[in-house]
Amino acid sequence: MAGSSRPIRPYAQLSWAMVKTGVLGYGGGPSIIPLIRYEAVHHYRWMDEEEFADLLAIANALPGPIATKLAAYLGYRLKGSGGAAVAVLAHILPSAFAMIALMSAVQWLSRSPIVQGMIAAVTPVICVMLGVMAYEFGERAVKGLGKAAGIGLFAVSFVLLQWIGLHAAIVIAIFLAYGAFHFRIIGLLRDRRSRRRAEKRQEAHETWSG
Repeated sequence: MAGSSRPIRPYAQLSWAMVKTGVLGYGGGPSIIPLIRYEAVHHYRWMDEEEFADLLAIANALPGPIATKLAAYLGYRLKGSGGAAVAVLAHILPSAFAMIALMSAVQWLSRSPIVQGMIAAVTPVICVMLGVMAYEFGERAVKGLGKAAGIGLFAVSFVLLQWIGLHAAIVIAIFLAYGAFHFRIIGLLRDRRSRRRAEKRQEAHETWSG
């Protein structure tokens, strides 16, 4: 009996995790990301922080709702195609059924002061969750890229997204392309700087000897 229950456990964990994120992820895709991150990284430890950050970057660059893309990847990573199907269905079906059940009362609920109060109360929680996640990702980016490069890329991304108005997928694609060559570029700059310093020390030594 114990041996027959083992294959079911990953599906049960995956389904329960996706049901929770689908039901509690109030506000759409961005608000669900911290919930999926908690389940995948901290609760079940299906992956580490770096892999989830890479997954999030790639998912943002692909078309479609980000929450379902994350769910599909987690399911596929654990149990292949069957796991991907289970994860996506477990994520979207509870909210879909709730949407159908509440559709007849939408007009009344939208005017209800109770519902409006619930929306107003949950908004700061979502903002804090996204802010904490953004801070952690930013801190990891600065550690990986270096302080100067990290802050510089933050500024460039802000200009591209807010001032120029480029689509987020285009910005992510640009930064992915740059990231593939980042450490090579940094290495070349460091080598050039080291050669210049060596040449200056050599010139200073020759001047002093002369």
